[in-house]
Amino acid sequence: MRMFDYFNQICAIPRESDNEEGMRQYLLSWARDNGFEGIRDKAGNIIIRTGATPGYEDVPYVALQAHMDMVCVKVPGSSHDFLTDPIEVYQDGDFLKARGTSLGGDDGIGVAIAMAIFTDPESKHGPLEAVFTFAEETGMNGAYGLDGSLVKSRKMINIDSEDEGTIFIGCAGGIDLVGNASYETEPVPEDWDTLEIGISGLKGGHSGGEIHKQHLNAISALSRMLLSIQETGVPFRLARFDGGTKRNVIPSSASCSICVPENIKHDAVGKIVETFNIVREENKYEEPGLTLEKKCSHHGAVRYEYALDEETSLIVIKALFACPHGVFTMSKAIPGIVETSDNLAIARLVDGKLNTQVSVRSNIDSAKYYLVNIIKTVFESFGIECATGDAYPSWNPDPESTLAKFCAEAYEQQTGNKAIVTAIHAGLECSVINSRCPGMDSVSIGPQMFDIHSTEERLSVSSSERTYDFIRHLLSIIR
Repeated sequence: MRMFDYFNQICAIPRESDNEEGMRQYLLSWARDNGFEGIRDKAGNIIIRTGATPGYEDVPYVALQAHMDMVCVKVPGSSHDFLTDPIEVYQDGDFLKARGTSLGGDDGIGVAIAMAIFTDPESKHGPLEAVFTFAEETGMNGAYGLDGSLVKSRKMINIDSEDEGTIFIGCAGGIDLVGNASYETEPVPEDWDTLEIGISGLKGGHSGGEIHKQHLNAISALSRMLLSIQETGVPFRLARFDGGTKRNVIPSSASCSICVPENIKHDAVGKIVETFNIVREENKYEEPGLTLEKKCSHHGAVRYEYALDEETSLIVIKALFACPHGVFTMSKAIPGIVETSDNLAIARLVDGKLNTQVSVRSNIDSAKYYLVNIIKTVFESFGIECATGDAYPSWNPDPESTLAKFCAEAYEQQTGNKAIVTAIHAGLECSVINSRCPGMDSVSIGPQMFDIHSTEERLSVSSSERTYDFIRHLLSIIR
């Protein structure tokens, strides 16, 4: 099927956020080769147009929209270079997966579906636009920079959702909180040893769409384990902490290096193992892959000669331990969906410099800032300076959306099943593009995917085929 041919071609192109130039050139070349109109706006978005098929000349333009970039994560120890290496895709039953990395089904399959419809000799449609944006995963930069005057459509089908049979008509807004602190390091006594502690094997996943699944946060879990050392009376000094990879990915691994007195280090190790076993038992159903790695400088770990002092080490660990993570409130307007949440996404301590990043989402702007202020209060009480990044807006659901009602009726006619019409806790570009194109009526749909933004990401082949057929059906009857 040409959709999967395009998807495989896309997976061969490095396309981490802010490294989409290869995708731009690929799409513009594809447009030229097929006689389509290809436009690159000043920001770097790509807009491609094709005319109506016979009999559909009077139908208004419809836009198919997806983003070019992907979240790039890999298993610990992988040598994969996202700047140069293709994603290695393989099929396992009904699922497409990647070897040792995220797949990029979010949103490579959305781009591939649009390309396939444009070139499908059997498709029937009015004039079409494909709007391909960049850097969606790092702040919707492409959508914010989109030149709305170039978009002719006032109906848009965003192909960036992961639940077949669900039509999304709203999404959460978000904002990032960054915390920084600098500390003096001091020499570690010669009779102290360095312990390297790491946890891995967690599911991680999308910090919006999967936050309700209560996946364990590796940063929170590791800080809990370190804090438990206090109960033994063993002093420790923190030399390094490294957890998380991306702002919109739930951390699936974290590691640290601590220095402890050589003669009582076994007490510290014992307590860490004890607390790890408690954490593993608490999460045995959701996180069966959770593993612990520990080693000392006598057995492979780097011996640190400088580290934070004992008091400062506890301050850092307590700050990470106290930081909220996960669902904060559930929606009262739309039962069953998350209203407000946060993801403690990154915590990194190197040479006495601490950096933390927290991603906050909410369908209500005031609630978003309320949670941001709670986290700021926590961090600032431990001496960590905080700053917020640019916020992106929520997409307020419109139950009266003409396009949403049309899509829901068409889905039931084609499949015999009622579509779920709802909002999503993740961010979608509809919220921004609608503001760039006054009068735009949008919906978001997509095939079934699981564990996106993680190395366990998988895309259903059969669901992708059904979604493609549904979008092609929509375009044949939309007026």
